[in-house]
Amino acid sequence: MTGPQLLDGFDGIAAPDWDALAAPEQATGRPVDPFTTHRFLSALETSGSTGAGTGWQARPLAVRQDGKLIAATPLYVKTHSQGEYIFDHGWADALERAGGRYYPKLQIAVPFTPATGRRFLGSADQCERLWRAAIGITSGNRLSSLHATFCTAGEAAALAGIDGTLHRITQQFHWENRGYASFDEFLNDLSSRKRKMIRKERDTARASGLTIRALTGDAIEPVHWDAFWAFYQDTGARKWGTPYLTRKAFTRFHETMRDDILLVLAFNASRPVAGALNFIGRDTLYGRYWGCTEDHPCLHFELCYYQAIDWAITRGLQRVEAGAQGEHKLARGYLPVETHSLHWIAEQSFRTAVDRYLQAERRAVGQEIEVLTGYGPFRKVDGQE
Repeated sequence: MTGPQLLDGFDGIAAPDWDALAAPEQATGRPVDPFTTHRFLSALETSGSTGAGTGWQARPLAVRQDGKLIAATPLYVKTHSQGEYIFDHGWADALERAGGRYYPKLQIAVPFTPATGRRFLGSADQCERLWRAAIGITSGNRLSSLHATFCTAGEAAALAGIDGTLHRITQQFHWENRGYASFDEFLNDLSSRKRKMIRKERDTARASGLTIRALTGDAIEPVHWDAFWAFYQDTGARKWGTPYLTRKAFTRFHETMRDDILLVLAFNASRPVAGALNFIGRDTLYGRYWGCTEDHPCLHFELCYYQAIDWAITRGLQRVEAGAQGEHKLARGYLPVETHSLHWIAEQSFRTAVDRYLQAERRAVGQEIEVLTGYGPFRKVDGQE
């Protein structure tokens, strides 16, 4: 068995070898998590969305035994903290004000993707080995820190505490399918006030006269991607300054992942004017990007939330994850859930300070989830509104 080795990119690993670890369930259908598949990570790299000049340099860490890949993790060298969604900008500022250097750092993650999934691919023993190896690389190269973001709760529990590893808990809003047979059945599970609000928002969106189409697979055409690129650029320019993905990324998604994509578009006559891009997992629909070139009341809610819920119910999916942040999702049936990340910080006194912060943050997040869940839109157990 060879020790964990840093590779120069995902082209250094054959797709079947990577996917045998990341998504072995593909032998019988969809992957649980489309984002850790080789085709997604490779699409980011070959499109220039990650790589030189982006602040995301892929250096996957791999373990081989008798030439066979037995463990791996998507590791990146980061020169900033954009596109991560587990925010550490304050940590960077604090360390640099104290005379330290925060960047570059190492990041185990799926770039630009705030979706929970396995970050350590292989057996439990190999996962710990990968994390310890990544800590060694961080320390040996005198880097400030190592982070594994949106890992699973199991991974966080197994690796927290190793060599001073810190565990961070944050939150997102997810919609859960409680066995609904239709969107109306979901609405009937809500309080009357929230039910009326959603119906009014859907009616308002439909009153615009736009035609809404949900497209996947070969039904998605190049012209649809051209339109969505315009939507994405507009949203990206307003939110991030510079969009993370290149135009070529969407072409690569179409070439290798169109059966894993749900593109919901709104048309004014024959012209697309708004859209929401979702990725399809085995049990989960992942909302990722939205944009528009025309403003219409409630159209964002319809395309991003209600169309996603409706589609998930029809296909028997268990949940919809609508990305990071957004307490406005609570009123629309999305409840708060914990998300997890792991952090190793080289400088001991700084690590101690961050640990104190994370302990307080965990308590606050737990309390907030409890309070927000209590204010959720669902009817109480006794049936009261």
